[in-house]
Amino acid sequence: MHNYLILLRRELGCYFLSLTGYVIIAGALILLGLGFAVMLLAYNGDTIDVPLTELFYGTMFFWLIVLVATPVITMRLFAMERATGTFETLMTAPVGDGQVVLAKFTAAFLFYLVMWLPLASCLRLVHHYTATGLEFDWWPVVSTYLGILLIGSLYIAIGCLASALTRSQIIAAMTSFAVGVSLFLLSFLRFSVGQRSGFAAQVATYTSMFDHMEDFVRGVVDTRHIVFYLTLTGICLFLTLKVVESRRWR
Repeated sequence: MHNYLILLRRELGCYFLSLTGYVIIAGALILLGLGFAVMLLAYNGDTIDVPLTELFYGTMFFWLIVLVATPVITMRLFAMERATGTFETLMTAPVGDGQVVLAKFTAAFLFYLVMWLPLASCLRLVHHYTATGLEFDWWPVVSTYLGILLIGSLYIAIGCLASALTRSQIIAAMTSFAVGVSLFLLSFLRFSVGQRSGFAAQVATYTSMFDHMEDFVRGVVDTRHIVFYLTLTGICLFLTLKVVESRRWR
């Protein structure tokens, strides 16, 4: 555990003590601000009877943050270590491969969480000026964050795997982005199958991120969604571990 915490602190320092980390946060804040402006424009017109969280998740800015930020966050995790030659040094240190993978994943995940914290303030501010006299319902916000973190954990795990497979940060980011977009596009299968029944329709519904987030933003927490993301995250981290172990013995 001690070695894990040392590695975690080292990885967090790479994010919060470097210019790259703040550039990522600044980019996310710009997109959040644009999404915030969309919400204000929507509430400035006709009355809209939908939760604030649902309104924001329906904007392209939400998905841009998820799809673009995660590859940039994770591209350096292993690729930079290999490019600079510090990967071999890390592998000879008295630390397990699992601890290395978990520390890098946790650091990226915590940075991802910090990046999304301003969203709660935006939602609270919009509610303050548009729903005077009504109590703010925090549960949809909590469930929305749960959905954001579950999707983020999967995309970060994909980024870890992509970064472990190459020494080029650019290739790692492009690979992670391509896989992430492919998973995102699976959501459109849900619209193509419509209301049809059968195995294909069930798979399309089960893998649709649109449907998952639609439940989360409405305050509905479906354990099937949680199992889906945690399972895929675990598989990606397991594959990352195997790649790291294979690098050790080369």
